[in-house]
Amino acid sequence: MPKSVPPITSGPAPVGPYSIAAEANGFVYLSGQVAFDPATGDRVEETAAAEAEQIMRNVGAILSDLDLGYDDIVKTTIFLTDMGDFGTVNAVYGQFFTGEPPARSTVQVAALPVGFQVEIEVVAAR
Repeated sequence: MPKSVPPITSGPAPVGPYSIAAEANGFVYLSGQVAFDPATGDRVEETAAAEAEQIMRNVGAILSDLDLGYDDIVKTTIFLTDMGDFGTVNAVYGQFFTGEPPARSTVQVAALPVGFQVEIEVVAAR
């Protein structure tokens, strides 16, 4: 199956030359999400926990556009600018999964776009 780029209307618009989601071979790949409010286009500028919550809401909206949900996520990668935020981000992230959580990697990075503290990338399966 060739790659397709499904239309996304509920999540934040891309801020560069990339697609919010791409689908191939039964998997949907979401680009790394940061804490933009899709209604206003403004960034959430509070804490790493607040960013994680906004990101996970955005992920849910994007997945919903694709007739998928959190339980369809098979792998995530969380990027943090401070590993000291691991516990609080982990607590927020975990609230979005009712069944078995997906596989995950969490890494600390030197910086994220526009000064964000958290970015989350997602792979879901149909």
